[in-house]
Amino acid sequence: QVQLVESGGGLVQAGGSLRLSCTASGRAFTSYVMGWFRQAPGKEREFVVAIDWSGGSTNHADSVKGRFTISRDNAKNTVYLQMNSLKPEDTAVYYCAAGYGSDYDAKWDYWGQGTQVTVSS
Repeated sequence: QVQLVESGGGLVQAGGSLRLSCTASGRAFTSYVMGWFRQAPGKEREFVVAIDWSGGSTNHADSVKGRFTISRDNAKNTVYLQMNSLKPEDTAVYYCAAGYGSDYDAKWDYWGQGTQVTVSS
């Protein structure tokens, strides 16, 4: 079992940046592949980015490639999402997730409560 707590969301103007954090407690953090998902109003939850246990491999959705970067600090049990060049269509609730497998093919077992990101035009 692992508990995930996100932080760092907020309101930002288009073109701006935000960094989200997700801290895990419970079982060994390095057991998990970590990921970020988002859900916009009226839309289904969608995959954003994932990172393998070591931080050596990442997988990004096409919509965020070149703008969003995922990283993890295993000593701090924390995964980060650096979001640059934000667009209004990035507005959503962002969820941290932990799972098993690889950053390209994971089974997501644990979810955070979500943090709101709003990008104004």
